[in-house]
Amino acid sequence: MVYVIQTALELGFMYALVAMALFLSYRILDIADLTTDSGFVLGAAVSVTVAAAGHPFLAILAAMVAGSCAGFVTAFLQTRLGVPSILAGIVTNTGLYTVNLMVMGWSSNVSLLKQSTLFTMMKETGIGGAWYKLIRATGDNADLVRASSVNPVFTITVGLCISNALTALSGAVVGQYQKSADINGGTGIVVIGLACLIIGETLIGRRSMARNVLAALIGSIVYRFIYAIILKTGIVPIECLKLVTAIVVALAIAGPELKKWAAFQKRKMSATARRGGK
Repeated sequence: MVYVIQTALELGFMYALVAMALFLSYRILDIADLTTDSGFVLGAAVSVTVAAAGHPFLAILAAMVAGSCAGFVTAFLQTRLGVPSILAGIVTNTGLYTVNLMVMGWSSNVSLLKQSTLFTMMKETGIGGAWYKLIRATGDNADLVRASSVNPVFTITVGLCISNALTALSGAVVGQYQKSADINGGTGIVVIGLACLIIGETLIGRRSMARNVLAALIGSIVYRFIYAIILKTGIVPIECLKLVTAIVVALAIAGPELKKWAAFQKRKMSATARRGGK
């Protein structure tokens, strides 16, 4: 049981970076950035490849730079070429598939085998003991930003660069944690990240920036605990877990509209009952 808790915490901290990235792009910038899936793989691919060359710490920085570049491409397509945000993310996401293959030496997966990683080096130094593995204006109103003499193109570009750097950082850490990178390793990451973010916002709320960051972290840890429980108990077949996650995200996003619909139905039933009584 202790192992399950430790693993859930470790993965929760690592994947919380994706939830934070989606908070920045989705909540603050109000942009549906679909670069996330391939951006995560990009971070893992760069991290594992550079770590295999003997530079595990430099690998983390290189992955973040690569993620920032991916975010810049998405922002450039959106702000300079007029491509809608969703399509810009799809275009970048599609192009990154080939880039990721190129980074991994045209192989669908790469591994570190016996090479040193960030985690093995921390273990050797004794840092962390047994826990060595643990390591909104533009979106709301772009016209107001322009009126304040702030260029929204700049804020969107910086925001997407930071967002994708965080996603790549998550992939980089996970890649070294698992000692491998797979071309399909990012499939569904955007849905999982949204699930973590929404779970955290439901539990913690989103009244301040500090609370928002905490919500992303707590949501990611809770999601990983739920994942671990499902794996241990078999309540839901593991093959169906991503479907369940997608349904939870869809219901959570649609929550406000569902509440309005339920309130309308309640008022409708009350009005019908009053007319029936008369």
